[in-house]
Amino acid sequence: MKKILVSACLLGVTCRYDQKEKTDPRILRLMDDYILIPVCPEVLGGLPTPRLPCEIKDGKVINELGKDFTREFQKGAEETLKLARLYKVDLAILKAKSPSCGRGKIYDGSFSKRLIKGDGITCQALLRENFKVISEEEL
Repeated sequence: MKKILVSACLLGVTCRYDQKEKTDPRILRLMDDYILIPVCPEVLGGLPTPRLPCEIKDGKVINELGKDFTREFQKGAEETLKLARLYKVDLAILKAKSPSCGRGKIYDGSFSKRLIKGDGITCQALLRENFKVISEEEL
């Protein structure tokens, strides 16, 4: 059976910065045919829930008060990468626009909801290791 790494928030785990529900029924239906491995890179990096939102700006991950959380985001990416390797995942489905998980589009670092082309820290790490990564918007 194929294995898919999935952002835990898409499976209903309240790990997002704002603790909002983001369950995606399309992903839940994948459980019938695939082994889903939930991960939250931000929690794996040591961040609490809830937390202030973060965005990537000039290569650093900062919250809206300007505090640098790059180290935590990198640690979460490393831990997620370990799990992807351990389980030999066939695909990763990550939360769109997230500074950890975003694929193709992320917020620009101004906290104005403006999107730019780019990938989150964990997404970048997975792509560097040649894992296939999509966002839930690409399903």
